[in-house]
Amino acid sequence: MKNDITFKELKDSGYTHKTINEEIQANLITRIKAKEPVFEGLWGYEDTVVPQLKKAILAGHHINLLGLRGQAKTKIARSMVNLLDEYMPIVKGSEINDSPFLPISKFAKDLIAELGDETPISWVHRSHRFYEKLATPDVNVADLIGDIDPIKAATLKLPYSDERVLHYGMIPRANRSIFVLNELPDLQARIQVSLFNILQEGDIQIRGFQLRMPLDIQFVFTANPEDYTNRGSIVTPLKDRIGSQIFTHYPKTIALARQITEQEALISAEDKAQIQIPDLAKDLLEEVTFAARISEYVDAKSGVSARLTISAMENLIAAAKLRLIESGAERTTVRLLDFMSIIPSITGKIELVYEGEQEGADYVAKILIDKAVMTQFESLFPRISKLEKEGIKTPYTDLIRWFNKNHLELNYNDTDEEFYAKLDKIAPLAAVVEENTSELSPEDQNFCKELVLWALTISNKIDKSENQNTFTFDSPGIGQFLRN
Repeated sequence: MKNDITFKELKDSGYTHKTINEEIQANLITRIKAKEPVFEGLWGYEDTVVPQLKKAILAGHHINLLGLRGQAKTKIARSMVNLLDEYMPIVKGSEINDSPFLPISKFAKDLIAELGDETPISWVHRSHRFYEKLATPDVNVADLIGDIDPIKAATLKLPYSDERVLHYGMIPRANRSIFVLNELPDLQARIQVSLFNILQEGDIQIRGFQLRMPLDIQFVFTANPEDYTNRGSIVTPLKDRIGSQIFTHYPKTIALARQITEQEALISAEDKAQIQIPDLAKDLLEEVTFAARISEYVDAKSGVSARLTISAMENLIAAAKLRLIESGAERTTVRLLDFMSIIPSITGKIELVYEGEQEGADYVAKILIDKAVMTQFESLFPRISKLEKEGIKTPYTDLIRWFNKNHLELNYNDTDEEFYAKLDKIAPLAAVVEENTSELSPEDQNFCKELVLWALTISNKIDKSENQNTFTFDSPGIGQFLRN
């Protein structure tokens, strides 16, 4: 942390005053010229959102990030802090980060008029130059802009007409900083109106005060599309005052989605050491979210947040960790059976249309997992024919026949040795996997054995039933009847 200095020492150091736009632009240009990443951790936005952000910053615009839930809008806004100078000088004691070169509050003006070059200067780190407010219906003008403080007036024995009785709201306190207003459409229209002057002229008015206070703020707004929120909208004159509106989007590939999940999921080093996640399991987890975004049961206007996959990954790890605790094993691998544990992560993060509500959230979640399984299965294995012609053998004929005489029980709590030993006993299953996925790792091949079984149950070639911690795979109908 920098030590306090005087105004004279600041001037002698060669420091020059910059607006926040000039500051952010200068640091952006420096990074671009040095070929350094400008916004780190924003996977999938390199060719879409990031170039637009750079242009908006160079244009000196306030920014509105418009997109569905879970598209890193707040993360983008927070990452802009890294484009600020590490430290900023202010008049010591100022509530609104007054620059000694351009003071705007009565406190700072009076102090500089009194002390001149001996005015004390303190430093503010860039981490303290980020202000964030969620727009909720109870937000009022006093919260954002400010109001008269009667207690201050009584204590200082000042009339209400004196500027010193003002209590500054969040926006004046964010002077020379980044101010993020999340979910802008949720802000009542009459409150949005109070932002007009701040955005256009850069000044504020409080309770009729003839107060000219040219604030220097970089505004970033976030919003869901207005046709989704239904709780409100951005009033047209306010939209007109926001320089750039940038649309965000979901990751377009499984690989990008995986990078986001691995970056954001909270998994301890101990869990990473004890629990192995096959690559196919990671891909399947992302496939579930991709399936949800195009599902006829899910409201596309509300979107399916990236937080679904992040939460699902944490639940998947939790299921494997519980198995370690209950079985006493030292290591385990995530299985397809473990995907039943992600259902709570799905049901809590999707908005269903009427048909989905009729089916029920749990049922829809299982449907999404099944669709993801079939998408991944068909990328690795031959398609399963709906109807089999008599006398014509398919890649799965021997496997289906195996279940006519046998059944398989897989338990969540089996150790890896017990679990995969059961799968290895099914020779036709091993043959199908080896023939189609010989280039995959042993962990992925083991996962594929479950994948094939699951796909056959979805295609009604074999039956699958669940009882507490056990899944039973069997021949459809008649095989189960004969054994009973």
